[in-house]
Amino acid sequence: MSTASSTESSSAEPGAPTPPVTTDERPDPDRTAPGRFGALMDRFAPALGAYAVVKATGLTVFMMLLAHTGDYLKKDPGRGGGAQPWDVLGTWDGIWYQRIAENGYDPQLIPLHGFPLASYYENSAAFFPLYPWLMRLVGAVTGLGPYGSGIAVSVLASFVAAAGIFAVAERLGGWRAGVIAAVVWGLFPGSGVEWAVYSDSLFVALSAWACYCVMTRRWVAAGLLTLAAGLNRPTAAALIAAVSIAALVALVRRTDGVRRPLFAMLVTPWGLLWYVAWVGYRMGDWGGYFKLQRGAWNRYFDWGASTFRTILDVVTGHWNFWQSNPAPDLIAIALLIALPGLLVLFLRLRPPLVLVVYTLLTIFTALSSNQIFDNISRYLLPAFPLCIGLAVALRRVRTSSLIGLFAMPAIAAGWYAGYALFELGIP
Repeated sequence: MSTASSTESSSAEPGAPTPPVTTDERPDPDRTAPGRFGALMDRFAPALGAYAVVKATGLTVFMMLLAHTGDYLKKDPGRGGGAQPWDVLGTWDGIWYQRIAENGYDPQLIPLHGFPLASYYENSAAFFPLYPWLMRLVGAVTGLGPYGSGIAVSVLASFVAAAGIFAVAERLGGWRAGVIAAVVWGLFPGSGVEWAVYSDSLFVALSAWACYCVMTRRWVAAGLLTLAAGLNRPTAAALIAAVSIAALVALVRRTDGVRRPLFAMLVTPWGLLWYVAWVGYRMGDWGGYFKLQRGAWNRYFDWGASTFRTILDVVTGHWNFWQSNPAPDLIAIALLIALPGLLVLFLRLRPPLVLVVYTLLTIFTALSSNQIFDNISRYLLPAFPLCIGLAVALRRVRTSSLIGLFAMPAIAAGWYAGYALFELGIP
């Protein structure tokens, strides 16, 4: 364990700065002048460059697999198909985001009859607005269509997310651990959506930097970033709780005064609450958002009962459950087997309270809802602190050995995080 990792724990003052790890011989993040571009590049460029390499490698393999099979040509454009291999990146949820960016919302609850698992027609109101708003903005500025704008926002947000993960990991384990953490997140099962027309990269970018702001006592920024995350995905509830609890502890202990932590506590939930309330108002039913999620997408909270049943079905070879997809389902099982180990490595660092609460609630949310089982690899993607414990464990490994260690996962990610997710399953 590093000298820094033991200084910042969940029992310590939330947001208390971690003394920098000096063994990496890299700039102290607390002394890097924000306005000096060269200093920032020296700090962040290796992590972002390594992240770009593994992502580009995986994407190339994904496109090669699509071209090899040609199966995408036989599928519906909204369900893993398209005219070109790269069109697959705009399917599934991506087609909904493109429609919203073009046409906006029309929240409705329209009854559907004759389907045992669906009582309402699907409606775009199930998808939160921040990502399609940014798509529309980028389209207006650049002239790109909804697909190009969505890819542009996702790729840019993924680099912001990788930088945030690096910054958080750097405080816990040093510069080298930060670089490795960014790479591990780029190879995580489910990471295929990071460079697709999906809102996940944007959410992780907001979450990572919100946590970093709490760790560095920038409460106003943390609150505003969390508010924005609430406009992006409903799972922002985990981030809202984490930032609010950390702010409450700081408020009780008077470590950062009253006004800034109090502001963070008060402002964090309003993005999420506003959108859910707006949808309910437009539908004429205050519970409309949740009825739509359950009635149209079969998504609802069940304390993990469906996840437990599906795990038993998968490991016993029974593929007759709702939306069974053998290859990505087995990938989800492999991730769940690795999850306790990743969690132990992370908690051994004695991380700050905000990271502990955020990670545990993100895992709880991912596993306690009825959903498509193979989506677990994607729903755990926001749990970026799980990458940090592994990164700290690997930081003493020589660079040449790390390159050899990550070479095959970077290639394989084109299958397990790309092709298996989009073509063999439903992301």
